[in-house]
Amino acid sequence: MDDSRPIFVQIAEQIENDIISGQLAEETQVPSTNEFAAFYRINPATALKGVSLLVDAGILYKKRGIGMFVADGARERLVTQRRDEFQADYIRPLVAEAAKLGIGSAQLAEMIRKEENQ
Repeated sequence: MDDSRPIFVQIAEQIENDIISGQLAEETQVPSTNEFAAFYRINPATALKGVSLLVDAGILYKKRGIGMFVADGARERLVTQRRDEFQADYIRPLVAEAAKLGIGSAQLAEMIRKEENQ
């Protein structure tokens, strides 16, 4: 866990990461809030708050009396959301800075290829 962000946000992000990576497939059950609480040594209410973020976003859903499950289409929605955030947080500022420095798209692409090969 990272101390700079609330624990419940980190739990939600960990579940999202597990869905994106395929560790949690759609329609599979996620660990219970008590399991999260025991694993991370936190209050179950904190774990519930993280899970509830994903329920509210439609990523998880509850089967009464059974637990929380990954919703159909959750991975695709998360990947789309993260790509949009990546573009807004990294690509737009990168392109803006490159323009200030007179770096064209071809040169920028070449710089990225060099970084990939390192």
